[in-house]
Amino acid sequence: MNNQNYHKPVLLKETVEGLNIKPSGVYVDVTFGGGGHSAEILKQLNAEGKLFAFDQDKDAQKNAFDDERFTLIPENFRFIKRFLRLEGVRKVDGILGDFGVSSHQFDVAERGFSTRYDAKLDMRMNQSDQLSAYEVINQYSEEQLKRIFYEYGELKNSPKLARTIVSVRKEKPIETGDELQELLMPLLFKGKEFKILAQIYQAIRIEVNQEIEVLKEFLQQTDKLLVEGGRLSLISYHSLEDRLVKRYIRSGLFEGEPEKDFYGNISVPFKKVGKLIKPTSKEIKENNRARSARLRVAEKL
Repeated sequence: MNNQNYHKPVLLKETVEGLNIKPSGVYVDVTFGGGGHSAEILKQLNAEGKLFAFDQDKDAQKNAFDDERFTLIPENFRFIKRFLRLEGVRKVDGILGDFGVSSHQFDVAERGFSTRYDAKLDMRMNQSDQLSAYEVINQYSEEQLKRIFYEYGELKNSPKLARTIVSVRKEKPIETGDELQELLMPLLFKGKEFKILAQIYQAIRIEVNQEIEVLKEFLQQTDKLLVEGGRLSLISYHSLEDRLVKRYIRSGLFEGEPEKDFYGNISVPFKKVGKLIKPTSKEIKENNRARSARLRVAEKL
């Protein structure tokens, strides 16, 4: 059953309210985790309502509810359309996503997500995946490392970070988080070491889990899945994700502008609902991981 210690849901009330739930509707929570958002959705559904949830993490799958209205799909949400179709579902009334890493993933030392613990370089959300942080750090070329630190960590000193890693691993592989931190510490700005380390870990994690590609593939399917008037309610935790969500809601594209017809009208799949929502200072105080959360809500036209 739902475990609040596993992951405290961020912007719980606002995200579920964003879905504008119909009691007999069909909803999808693509980031099940500890089940906090899902539990709130189920409270608002009647006996005809249905909730499908996705989570590729075996730890999260143990939190599944025993409820006839609920189905947990143990897959990556990049395959949302395919796996909903296998369940006989072609259209849904709302989709909720709370991206990023769960509290549980950060808190279990051996998963390697947190800078706080020494652990083998891993960071896989799906523990069956082949690519882990170890391969990224020890096998990627200097050019590839430079790219991920720059693009996904937004780090200006990415060339130096990449060069140092490649030089050190020639002697012996870099096995653990502590080894990686030790060799990078001298390159980090004094007083900002832990902030920059978090950006480095973020960059590696995004690469390991293909988070940007997954998000894009997922967003491109939402247009066809949602009924007219259906809602998207999506929480991002860093600017790369939030930018993609914002652009997709605005124009149905990730870059460029939508084409205009002969009369200068543009056809877009969504309209935004309300303004960008951030957590209150009270929520941040109670749950520090909420501090960078950004919620955007959209309605299918």
